[in-house]
Amino acid sequence: MFSGCGGLDLGFKQAGFEIVYADDFDKTVWETFERNHGLRIDRRPLAEVAVGEIPDAEGIIGGPPCQSWSVAGARRGMDDPRGRAFCDYIRIIKGKNPLFFCAENVPGIMSSTHLSEFNKILNHFKKMGYKANVEVLDARNYGVPQSRRRVFVVGYRADLGRDFVFPEPTHLEPKGRLFGDTIGNWVTLRDALTDLPPAVPANGTSTPNEQLQVPNHEYMNGSLSTIYMSRDRRKSWDEPSYTIPAKWRHAPLHPDSSKMRRIGVDQCEFEDPERAFRRLSVRECARIQTFPDDFVFYYDHVGRGYKMVGNAVPVRLAEAIANQIREDIEPARRISKFQKRGVRTTCQ
Repeated sequence: MFSGCGGLDLGFKQAGFEIVYADDFDKTVWETFERNHGLRIDRRPLAEVAVGEIPDAEGIIGGPPCQSWSVAGARRGMDDPRGRAFCDYIRIIKGKNPLFFCAENVPGIMSSTHLSEFNKILNHFKKMGYKANVEVLDARNYGVPQSRRRVFVVGYRADLGRDFVFPEPTHLEPKGRLFGDTIGNWVTLRDALTDLPPAVPANGTSTPNEQLQVPNHEYMNGSLSTIYMSRDRRKSWDEPSYTIPAKWRHAPLHPDSSKMRRIGVDQCEFEDPERAFRRLSVRECARIQTFPDDFVFYYDHVGRGYKMVGNAVPVRLAEAIANQIREDIEPARRISKFQKRGVRTTCQ
């Protein structure tokens, strides 16, 4: 559900799952999803999709739209149609009654503004017969080269007889490592990007450039707004990136750009204004989101490439969660591939 370009899907596929159905009514993601996943996407709003039109499956995954829950947005929660999309997500889970579900969202959904509504959502899952576990994960701790905190809700059907336990971090901040520790350091921009050839600018301001050595290795042109200069946007080669956002205007700077320094409240400047600077390319953002280079993004405006990449769940993080789920449900898969159970509640 709410598949976007399919970062969560790809992580689950890499863990051995097969994607049998996908839905997203955002037309800008359709070609990218279908070409990369080989599956035609249901293009209707989820509210228009009947439960019986969705094939049976062992799990339902997908993050309902996060904008209405974000602390950086309007924070309207269930008063926003995008927030009410969670009700359709619950409706589908109720009707299909899969072994598990996995949802991702922004930490703002657990803020004081929205906590009561979020707890109502969790209570719906409980009444439907699921044990839901919630955790805020930082993608850096799972081999993703960026600081990215997101809420994950993973629910197991009660008859599985177990709770989901989130996987332990595989990567830690370098200064916290012990000698001989098998856990790796955070992955850095140097690890992720140095083998790429030079990026090229978009044609004009935003038209895709056809002269690319690596697919999507192009960046938006144009000046930087005063809002962009409100905070630091550059990380060094030997650090993980800032969060990759969905809005191209806020894309982080390439590490070869000039350092930034704070000169006032919500005001920064370049230490070396004569030094060239540019935003990360779409492909660099995709690398930071741990998409492979053969996952190609299709768009007629480069800004839409940034949006698809920024809205995605980092593939490597999704894979870590999917691997744990697959291990946990394997006994139930051997007993019955699709076991149906009755449920009693609706989302109101």
